[in-house]
Amino acid sequence: MVTTKPASRPVNPRFSSGPCAKIPTFTLNSLSDAPLGRSHRAAIGKAKLREAIDKTRAILGVPEGYRIGIVPASDTGAVEMAMWSMLGARPVEMLAWESFGSGWVTDVVKQLKLDATVRTADYGSIVDFAEVDFDKDVVFTWNGTTSGVRLPNGTKIPVERQGLTICDATSAAFAMDLPWDKLDVVTFSWQKVLGGEAAHGMLILSPRAVERLESYTPAWPLPKIFRMTKGGKLIEGIFVGETINTPSMLAVEDYLQALNWAQSIGGLPGLIARANANFAVLETFCAQNSWIENLATDPATRSNTSVCLKFTDPRIKDGAAFAKAVAKRLETEGVAYDIGAYRDAPPGLRIWCGGTVETADLEALMPWIDWAFHAEIG
Repeated sequence: MVTTKPASRPVNPRFSSGPCAKIPTFTLNSLSDAPLGRSHRAAIGKAKLREAIDKTRAILGVPEGYRIGIVPASDTGAVEMAMWSMLGARPVEMLAWESFGSGWVTDVVKQLKLDATVRTADYGSIVDFAEVDFDKDVVFTWNGTTSGVRLPNGTKIPVERQGLTICDATSAAFAMDLPWDKLDVVTFSWQKVLGGEAAHGMLILSPRAVERLESYTPAWPLPKIFRMTKGGKLIEGIFVGETINTPSMLAVEDYLQALNWAQSIGGLPGLIARANANFAVLETFCAQNSWIENLATDPATRSNTSVCLKFTDPRIKDGAAFAKAVAKRLETEGVAYDIGAYRDAPPGLRIWCGGTVETADLEALMPWIDWAFHAEIG
């Protein structure tokens, strides 16, 4: 038990789950090659955007034949583009075990008004994928950013399936192995695992997803920024750097620097190893203290990025107020910013452990959480 303030502090107290910590080597000077004041349609702009797509493919191991596009409105825009453009051709199953997955359910059921089968699980748990009918189109998050619960693997997703799998992987891409043969649409944003700037999304389409786009026209009108086909054919330019709307070339340069850093530490295996090492710090801390534990009940489903913790001491009467007070103490001390649980989630802490976070900073943070807990519990 820590009764006095620890002597050591995290060098970087940024543990937000989005936007997340910048890469350890980040400086503003590293963005000096950004073609500011130039059109993204100029040769230099197209080259930068194509480089971002190509390096994304290389690091994530995205198969040839899968298209990768940079799209507007972050991960949300990418997911909405996929759902509005592809759903309705077949029956749909929606899977949700946290806030953002629940949001996709709302959009499909209330906005698109599809008669979808909805499977949900409480925070801390995950739906049973063995019950899912993959001959339907299935929409799900790989990693629940607001619950810290992830799909442990893709073994229950059949390779041979009739429906499409639409996977929101925004806090999983670059930190977890994604089985590309099991996934038809994958989305993420730059602001999560690689600590990029917000507002840009990534949309990855399998050949089966492209076939759906070229063979199916939704019953509802599509906004311009959602349209990926023209005359019944995929607009290929979107997937070679000709973006639908104007991107920030400063943000593109920042993403490129993050991709270069990822390559320098060993690519995807290096990123996963860093996230796993960070997650292990929190697992050890929980094992050593009976008053705190991981929100995810099954160790196999515990996220290695957005790690959600809950306080379990029976003396705590108002969990939300207590968790908020602990997070506030840590922020006031300047040792941890933005680690309160998501507003829709059970009260507790949410600590980002993705690869841009240094393990030493998490090791320095743990005694401070111990101190803040005992300062609040009295």
